[in-house]
Amino acid sequence: MNAIVALCHFCELHGPRTLFCTEVLHSPLPQGAGSGDVSGQNEQAEEEEGGIQMSSRIRSHSPAEGASADSSSPGPKKSDMCEASGEICGCRSLAGGHPGYVSHDKETSIKYVSHQHPNHPQLFSIVRQACVRSLSCEVCPGREGPIFFGDEQHGFVFSHTFFIKDSLARGFQRWYSIITIMMDRIYLINSWPFLLGKIRGIIDELQGKALKVFEAEQFGCPQRAQRMNTAFTPFLHQRNGNAARSLTSLTNDENLWACLHTSFAWLLKACGSRLTEKLLEGAPTEDTLVQMEKLADLKEESEGWDGSEEEEKPSSQPDVVEGQELSKSCPETSLVPDCNSWNVAHRRLSVFRSLRHMRQVLGASAFRMLAWHVLMGNQVIWKAQDMDLVQSAFDVLRTMLPIGCVRIIPYSEQYEEAYRCNFLGLSPHVQIPPHILASEFAVLVEVRAATRSSLYPTLFDDEQSLNKYEFLVTSGSPVAADRVGPTILNKIEAALTNQNLSVDVVDQCLVCLKEEWMNKVKVLFKFTKVDSRPKEDTQKLLSILGAAEEDNVKLLKFWMTGLSKTYKSHLMSTVRSPTSSECRN
Repeated sequence: MNAIVALCHFCELHGPRTLFCTEVLHSPLPQGAGSGDVSGQNEQAEEEEGGIQMSSRIRSHSPAEGASADSSSPGPKKSDMCEASGEICGCRSLAGGHPGYVSHDKETSIKYVSHQHPNHPQLFSIVRQACVRSLSCEVCPGREGPIFFGDEQHGFVFSHTFFIKDSLARGFQRWYSIITIMMDRIYLINSWPFLLGKIRGIIDELQGKALKVFEAEQFGCPQRAQRMNTAFTPFLHQRNGNAARSLTSLTNDENLWACLHTSFAWLLKACGSRLTEKLLEGAPTEDTLVQMEKLADLKEESEGWDGSEEEEKPSSQPDVVEGQELSKSCPETSLVPDCNSWNVAHRRLSVFRSLRHMRQVLGASAFRMLAWHVLMGNQVIWKAQDMDLVQSAFDVLRTMLPIGCVRIIPYSEQYEEAYRCNFLGLSPHVQIPPHILASEFAVLVEVRAATRSSLYPTLFDDEQSLNKYEFLVTSGSPVAADRVGPTILNKIEAALTNQNLSVDVVDQCLVCLKEEWMNKVKVLFKFTKVDSRPKEDTQKLLSILGAAEEDNVKLLKFWMTGLSKTYKSHLMSTVRSPTSSECRN
């Protein structure tokens, strides 16, 4: 993330001052940020330490060093320095010869560099202005808390002001702020909740350490009573060297700046990793919209979970509950880590690798019957002892449907109704109601022990695990061999039987086919549900779409249930808006 995080302090003598800042470098370290050696000011030779090149002459003029700087240096002058914001001398956090702190991110080749001020004059000016505004005019009510300000020229700033207890300060406290500066306004606003929580944690730690020091000093020598008994003198004139203390003294932490560097560097890395850009060519697909909606629902559910309620859940059927939540909330493996590990574990077993592989195992006629029921939205039931085999089969079969049409219970010890799931895995001993077995809206795949050593030619060594099974596919409404079936099923079978197409190419064909028919579903939904056209017009539309056959109509109606809420609400709002009504008239 291209940003700067800085700790600022309001000095009682000189006003706002930058104490410590951490910046991100995508190239070798700037001259002067990695060494405290100020010798050889006029030398042009470059040194190389750990693969990083640094110029000694420019390094000596770095504002981070604070010494031997000429009048053009962007750093603060010596006359403006005081002990109120630095431990050694001047308004500084680190000593003049301190090399600063550097952290290397080997994964991204990014370096996080911390020092008192940025090396670049323009960055120094931006940080300086943000520091002044955060501790003067841009403050929230109560003077403690977060606030956002900035512009395109000087960058946008997330600032969080806070107080640190000091028994020797006026009002027994000093004023600080932690600021995050970035040129990307949208990114910074979207990072507000994350930054607020993490920066608040850093502030709480600083305030906690300072409070312990404050209470110990007050217990030993109460300052309030001592000040009340002292004759009035101007506060600034009565201060001595001990009254103006550094932050390390206030917190009694000699490793404070190293800890802040670690916290700021992690904050920059984590904030940059949590939001990623994704290039979308054209409008998002329905599967993408459904994924986003279900991911949002999953986040809301996880935030609302309570630990006590989880302990009260019955444990009689853990597999059923887990399967329902897993399948409903995690349709896409790339979005949710739990789903990803779930699917990766199954693929590792190499049971069913693809639709083509399943067709070879089941046989052409059995696979066609199974695929027909899947596309029509009928309940697909697998009975097997091997839970991994069932889950692997569902992983393959679900690729034929839009994500919004998939409802899976991977494995259960009792039969579940069709309204709850269209993919159901059962243990072999589970009794299925007779009316389901005779129903035309369900298909059953029974996995039994094979009666002979090999049921089909073994093409790969890892298929030995399937040779011990035989698969029986039955339904109350078997698909006749001469039945035309839905158009998409015929195209899928044509792609699977074409040996010139690799598995990856077949997968892309499947994506294109699903998108083609989802577009037809959108047209039909708007025509029938939104515009409320008569049946005669609907029949004409189906003929134009090439979906007038009975199976195609059933498929479109089922797939209509997989449309995203975003698309439906958009259509409804468009119809109800006054502008759309005027346009029709």
